[in-house]
Amino acid sequence: MALETATAQASGTAATDKFKKERAPQADTSPERAAAIYKDLFKAFEDITLKHQITYDEYEVVKWWMIQVGENGEWPLWLDVFYEHVVEKANYDRKGYTGTQGSIEGPYYVDNAPKLPAECEMPMRDKDREAQALYFTGQVTDIDGNGLGGATVELWHADEEGYYSQFAPNIPEWNLRGTIVTDDEGNYNIKTLQPAPYRIPHDGPTGWFIDSYNGHPWRPAHLHLRIKHPGYRTITTQLYFVGDGHLDDDVASAVKPELVLDPQPQDDGSNKVVYPFALDKEEN
Repeated sequence: MALETATAQASGTAATDKFKKERAPQADTSPERAAAIYKDLFKAFEDITLKHQITYDEYEVVKWWMIQVGENGEWPLWLDVFYEHVVEKANYDRKGYTGTQGSIEGPYYVDNAPKLPAECEMPMRDKDREAQALYFTGQVTDIDGNGLGGATVELWHADEEGYYSQFAPNIPEWNLRGTIVTDDEGNYNIKTLQPAPYRIPHDGPTGWFIDSYNGHPWRPAHLHLRIKHPGYRTITTQLYFVGDGHLDDDVASAVKPELVLDPQPQDDGSNKVVYPFALDKEEN
């Protein structure tokens, strides 16, 4: 099949190019805060090095591996898989949010997905319609339960073979990507397909890293979401499925109990899940 030509390097390069083109990273970090972070970072490196008596050979392997990650364009992949979940937790805890839990964005988000009405079917190929259908329904509210009409629910996820549009060949540009606009009460009802667990790209340096500690590259099946409404905190999250064999050993360590769905079989053979989103007020 043509999709089998997808590689970690091609996927990583696409993610890196997207990041460099679409974002101009900025932070209001003061020199004092930067100095404190750097000091602690290198102190952690020092402690690990002395604790494990790291050899020069091991140091050279790490140096070589880091060069390979950069040359293969896999830093967005590696950082999103192994580090982003810690940053997400730190920001949720620091700001004292009480609304819906967030999760990692991952490297495969693409802005400006096509607008879709509150009741809709995700863009998909005929072959995708042969997969297990999933109806995803719910309501976007504030933390007091008041519906937020006109909120947007961006949804994107992999196809049944674990590939994302725009990051693997021969998939339509917006396949399984959409920006759903909720109705006046904040409701949405989306038809898509039931995603499957998949392996992150693992034929490059990220995969070598995983192999070095006898790990595995599997992620549980999940939906990616970003929920927005003016005046409220934007939530970026992932939703998982009860019974998935990788809920407890997700390579990205991103699963939270609050984000696990329980699909209910329907008479037509589809599955249905209901999940509401509660948004905190935006900070002034």
